[in-house]
Amino acid sequence: MVDQSELAWRLLSRRHGAQLCYTPMLHAQVFVRDANYRRENLYNEVCEEDRPLITQFCANDPEVFLQAAFLAQDYCDAIDLNLGCPQMIAKRGHYGVFLQDEWELLEKMVSLAHEKLSVPVTCKIRVFKEIEKTVRYAQMLEKAGCQLLTVHGRTKDQKGAFTGIASWEHIKAVRKGVNIPVFANGNIQHLSDVERCIQETGVQGVMSAEGNLHNPALFEGCSPPVWEMAEEYLEVVKQYPPCSLSYIRAHLFKLWHHTLQIHQDLREELAKVKTLEGLADVSAQLKRRCQEEISDGKDGDEREGGLPFPHWICQPYVRPAPKPPMTNGTHQESQVRKVCQKRALEDSDKAAEGLSKNKQKKRSRNPNKNFCPELKPKYLKCEQCGNPKGNKCVFNLCRGCCKKKAFKEVADCPSHGLRFKTKAEKQKAEEDKQKQGDWTEGSMMEPEKNNQTPQAAAASCTKLKEQAMA
Repeated sequence: MVDQSELAWRLLSRRHGAQLCYTPMLHAQVFVRDANYRRENLYNEVCEEDRPLITQFCANDPEVFLQAAFLAQDYCDAIDLNLGCPQMIAKRGHYGVFLQDEWELLEKMVSLAHEKLSVPVTCKIRVFKEIEKTVRYAQMLEKAGCQLLTVHGRTKDQKGAFTGIASWEHIKAVRKGVNIPVFANGNIQHLSDVERCIQETGVQGVMSAEGNLHNPALFEGCSPPVWEMAEEYLEVVKQYPPCSLSYIRAHLFKLWHHTLQIHQDLREELAKVKTLEGLADVSAQLKRRCQEEISDGKDGDEREGGLPFPHWICQPYVRPAPKPPMTNGTHQESQVRKVCQKRALEDSDKAAEGLSKNKQKKRSRNPNKNFCPELKPKYLKCEQCGNPKGNKCVFNLCRGCCKKKAFKEVADCPSHGLRFKTKAEKQKAEEDKQKQGDWTEGSMMEPEKNNQTPQAAAASCTKLKEQAMA
């Protein structure tokens, strides 16, 4: 889970029945090049209670994945390659589930890591529509060296409003088709789902992601009041700092999801507060309001949105199904007419290009805006890290690498606004000026000490001798 399974949440989940936890999905390339990223996301979260632990990476380069795994293997019990993330950021970065058709690349990544690492290599995948292809996919990963396989029973396109139901049939087929342990993922909202999944698929373990976010006590088989989980989580956060405020806020939004649909004012407040104390205060206010509802007798008789429990009880969130396509011709015409009215300002040329509404707005602000990938400028890569380099950089590097090199060599790069050489020369000039001033002052003081002529000095010396003899 990206930014959602940090140390505090893992410890909370372990207290309530979870036996194995994963780190948030980490970007292998960033992990290799950024020491701060490594400290914040893994090294600073080392804890004896947090084992067994699997570190999860997204990657698309065998060497980079291996380097990242080398840096992480001493802090965990296994390295996982995430091949299941379906989000747009994974598509843009070319990782996650968007690698599932590149079997040769995946085989090389897994086999290289399996050969070189001292800890096991695991993978998490999504299924293809065809069960047979999914089984062959799993067998390829097993042959490459994957030692534990987690199968999310949804396809690449099953996400957001189109999430739908995960296919346990695919998972069952994979379990029968490989000899390594298999974990199932998908449709896990209660402990009864865990037990049923194991019986139907024969897997060795069951993973929960979104169900765990709404009820961290899921593996305990209980649904406690939300405020109990929220208060315990905040206590763990205080006990094991630091924890990003954005992570904490996201967890509270998940826990209080159903209650915040009713108390919209506190939803706005939870989004605005900037401190841990502020988040805890909003959570406390939600608790008070829920307890007031209970004391007023609203203990479940009027349940909003058809929830199985009152909104203040930890329970899963079920996404509403997408609206079915309209089949009524009249209705379709009215809908088309409505869309045309909403886009009345769009001209036919832009519509013919097939641009989205957002891109058409950008085009209206900038008529020369280019959306064609073939015509977009190709950015040259930094010679050291692969990020886009500065167009006028004197070292042909990105800003981060340029700053390190310029500092080491005491050089300037006007393109990136770096002035190490200029500052050094300025400082040296000031030091030379200070030394020159000190020398001039000393020279001016010498004549004061020796302002007598040689004759006057001899006469003075003779006079002193005479006084001494007298």
